[in-house]
Amino acid sequence: MANDFDSNITRKLTRSFLNAFESNRVLSKNVNTQFLSNAFNPSTGDTVDIKRPTDYKSSRTSDGDISSGTAGSIITGKASGVVQDYFTVELDWAEADEAIKMDQLDQLIAPAATRIVTDLEVDFANFMRENTGLLAGTYGTAVTTWDDVAQAGAVMSSSGIPADQDWMYAVNPFTQTSLASNQRSLGAGGSAGGLISEAHRKAILSDDFAGMKVMTATTLSSATSHSVADRVGALASNPDVTYATAKDTMTQTLAVSGFGNNLQIRAGEVIQITGRNRLNLNTRQPIIDAAGVNVVFTATVTTAVTLSGTGTGNIVITGPAIFEAAGAYNTVDSAPVSTDVVTLLGAASTIYQPNLFWHKQAFSIGSVPIKKLFSTDTLGTTKDGLQIRVSKGASIRENKQIVRFDLRPAYGVLNPFFAGQGWG
Repeated sequence: MANDFDSNITRKLTRSFLNAFESNRVLSKNVNTQFLSNAFNPSTGDTVDIKRPTDYKSSRTSDGDISSGTAGSIITGKASGVVQDYFTVELDWAEADEAIKMDQLDQLIAPAATRIVTDLEVDFANFMRENTGLLAGTYGTAVTTWDDVAQAGAVMSSSGIPADQDWMYAVNPFTQTSLASNQRSLGAGGSAGGLISEAHRKAILSDDFAGMKVMTATTLSSATSHSVADRVGALASNPDVTYATAKDTMTQTLAVSGFGNNLQIRAGEVIQITGRNRLNLNTRQPIIDAAGVNVVFTATVTTAVTLSGTGTGNIVITGPAIFEAAGAYNTVDSAPVSTDVVTLLGAASTIYQPNLFWHKQAFSIGSVPIKKLFSTDTLGTTKDGLQIRVSKGASIRENKQIVRFDLRPAYGVLNPFFAGQGWG
C-alpha cells in the first residue's frame, strides 16, 4: 500500500494557520468567545439562545410586613447568537505543497490567516457599531484628548456596568496621534500571556486608563449619513415600553413622523429623545453628568430604513427605553410618548466613524462547528474557542487540487447597554 501523508499535511497547515491567525487578532480577543459545540442542530436553525440575567425590586417596611405588596415577577430574557456566512480562503495545492517542501509554509499561510482575521474583524466591528446602546461625548466630534476617552469610562460607570471583567476602548489610529500629544500612557503595552496576540499587544495604548484597556483598531467601521437635511421629527405614537416585549431582542420600534421626506437612516446612527433621561441600570437612579444635568436618552439604530415621502416610518433601535411602574428593568425616568421630539444626531452627507467602548460581555463571537469534508481534514481550535477547518481536496470540474481554510462564526449581542460609541 502506498504511503499517505495527507492527514499530516493538513495538520502542518493548521498549526501554521492558527499561529498566524492568533497573532493578528485585536477586537475578537476582547469579547466573549466560545466554541458552540452541540448548540446548533436542525431544530435550532441559524440561531442559538443565551439566557439573560433577571432583576428584581426591593421593598422597605418599618416592621417587615410585606403582605400589602406583591411578589416580583420572574421574567427571563434571551440573547440570540446568529450564524454568519463562511469566511474562506482557497489556495492552489501545488503552491502549498511547494512551500512545505521548501520550508516556507509560514510565509505562504500567513497572508491567508491575515485575510480571514481582517475580514472577520471588519465585519464584527460593524456589527458592534450597529448594536451599541450607549453614547459618550458629542456625536460626530472627534476624540482628541485623554479626557475624551475618560468620558466613556464615566458613562460606563454611571450606567452601572459591572467592573467584574475588562472594559475596552478602541480608537482610530489617527486618534492615537492626537492622544500622543498629551504624552500619557502611550505604548504601555499589554500583559503577557498565551491568549494575547502580537497584534493585540502592539495595539494597546494603555492597559488601564479610566478603568479601560485602550487600544487602536484599523477595522472600526463607518457610514455616511443621507443627504436629506431635516433630521428632526417626533414620535407618531406611544412606543411599547415594557421589558417583556424587549427582553429577547433588546430592541424597540419607534413610529416617527415629521422627518425629511424619504430620509434614509443608516444602521449605526444614533437617535435622541428629548425629555427622557437615562437611568443607572444598577441603582435605577437618574444619571447626572459633570454639569449637574440629566443625561438624555439616546439609542442606536439597528436596521437601516428609508422613511416615506412624508417623513414617516418605523425606526428600530437597540438599548430600548423601558419604563414600567415599579419596574425592575427601567432604563429611562419616564416613558416616551407621542409627540416627543426625536433627533437623528449628526449632519447630512457626513461620514461618521465612532470609537467603540464595551464590557467584555457586551458581545459574543461563537465558533460554529464545521463538518469535515474528508477524513483527512483537520479541525484546529484557538485557546478561546474559534475553530478553523483545513481541507485538501480536488476540484473535478476545474481539474486541480486545492486547500481551503474555513471559519464560520455566530455573532451575538449579550447586552447593548454594556457598549457604546465614543466621541469627543
